[in-house]
Amino acid sequence: MRVLLISANTEQVNMPAMPLGLACVVEATKDAGHDVSMLDLMFERDVHFTLKKIISDFRPECIGISVRNIDDQNIENPQFLLEKVKEVVEVCRSLSDTPIVLGGAGYSLFPESALAYLDADFGIEGEGETAFPVLLRCLENNHDLSGIPGLYTPGHGQLQPRRLNKNLDRLKLPETSILSASASQNREPWIPIQTRRGCALKCSYCSTPIIEGSILRKRSEEAVAVWLESWVKAGYVNFYFVDNTFNLPPAYAQSICRLILERELDMRWQSIIYPKYVDEGLVELMAAAGCRQISLGFESGSERMLKNLNKKFTPGDVRETSALFADHGIRRMGFLLMGGPGETRESVEESLAFADSLKLDVLKLTAGIRIYPETQLAGIAINQGVISSESDLLYPHFYLSQGLEGWLPERLKEWQVSRPYVMM
Repeated sequence: MRVLLISANTEQVNMPAMPLGLACVVEATKDAGHDVSMLDLMFERDVHFTLKKIISDFRPECIGISVRNIDDQNIENPQFLLEKVKEVVEVCRSLSDTPIVLGGAGYSLFPESALAYLDADFGIEGEGETAFPVLLRCLENNHDLSGIPGLYTPGHGQLQPRRLNKNLDRLKLPETSILSASASQNREPWIPIQTRRGCALKCSYCSTPIIEGSILRKRSEEAVAVWLESWVKAGYVNFYFVDNTFNLPPAYAQSICRLILERELDMRWQSIIYPKYVDEGLVELMAAAGCRQISLGFESGSERMLKNLNKKFTPGDVRETSALFADHGIRRMGFLLMGGPGETRESVEESLAFADSLKLDVLKLTAGIRIYPETQLAGIAINQGVISSESDLLYPHFYLSQGLEGWLPERLKEWQVSRPYVMM
């Protein structure tokens, strides 16, 4: 079949995100014997013209659309980003009567609601590399669809529960040729690499277990190193490990760093660090292997609030971890997520003072927490009457501790003014 796969994301907060997940699906679809064309809409100025041209020239027999972001998580003026995806679906509908299939991280959060809102023919929750080729085979041969894991159809919900691949090495990372078109449109591309999927930490608000499962699954370190080497040989130098916790498990992170050094890969990279289980040896290896910046999602400087968010670290752990990276010349970007259950004006001030003391290079402030389904926070919000059990969380709903509604956003803006390294 001729298959057109579209990355609908155009959000460029922090950096333009390259469609790594969709590129993995492209690789799997090609391996299944299909003729695949991928379109990244990130930098397209005239989406209708671009879609019209590629659909006219390629004549797809199936169109897949990847949904990355639902909204911008801004409590004061939330932007419902799915509206732009709906426009993409509508344009595709007007140009072709081929089946439209949804997928991606954002879609997997709200598979039934998003399918209804976007008015597509099918949706795949979870890892599309496995389910999408199966769906194409069934469509091509008019086979029954009821056995496809993670597949949703309008009005029928999920036909079979999704299945997560235990061995990620079975899911090929994309060749440089697949993502290079997206990279070429970016002035300074940061090539994304995901070495792990799943998270068992159970932070009260986090959507990762919903998207990737709660069991940590890893690619082989050698496979990661080979993939990185292919990109370095192609002339790329900036890489971004998008794993939620690069340092967990520590031995795995150390092994990847050692392989980068052994292969003498001339690369700069950044990663996300869980602010615990970090020691001098790991940080030394990361610095030697080319790590230039880390993101510390510590979320609060209040020990009580960290417990409320179900964090397994303390402010002392954050301080120690931050200092280790600073000592090795690695830039640190921190995150405060304020307004969760139990937050008070006193705990907010405690967090701000704590963040100040870390002397970070960059600090991102967020007031209010986006509520995602199947999280501990969603349960708390229902019990407190913030939302009901019938609320459609596809549309942005936020938790903000009672009494902070007007005060918190203004306090953060006031605090930010004299601190140029702080952003909201």
